[in-house]
Amino acid sequence: MTAIRQRAKAETSESEKLYGIAELAAELGITARAIRFYEAKELLAPVRANGGRIYTRRDRARLKLILRAKSIGFSLAEVQQFLELYGSRGEGRPQQVSFLAERSAAMIAELEQKQSDIVKTLEELRDIHAQCLRYLAEDGTPCRTAGDGGAGASHKKSRRTAG
Repeated sequence: MTAIRQRAKAETSESEKLYGIAELAAELGITARAIRFYEAKELLAPVRANGGRIYTRRDRARLKLILRAKSIGFSLAEVQQFLELYGSRGEGRPQQVSFLAERSAAMIAELEQKQSDIVKTLEELRDIHAQCLRYLAEDGTPCRTAGDGGAGASHKKSRRTAG
């Protein structure tokens, strides 16, 4: 019976765990300044006690969500909108999922377009590069590529000695 009580006590204390700003920052690999920035943007609202900030597991979860959303390209305004949809007791969860589905679809489309544009640009640059190499080979000029490491340096030298 004592093992069960100890386990229940450990689970309760884990669910009530509180964090200081330095502890939370270290755990998430960010600065305290970043956390204060998210507070200033009203994305976090820690309890204040004795002039310090106290973060709950809920605050920690929100901060992790903010960081993940930012890492995949969501704006702070979108993050705030997403968080506000949650409601006081999670009643807005379906709206959050709908918002996330719509926004992620739009972001996927944007990224796929950018990927397509990058592929086209790379093809064009490769064609230009090949044309330049052919021209230099036909002209008898020694051909240096970016991988040789000397293209920029030798070009700069020739300018200095010529002028």
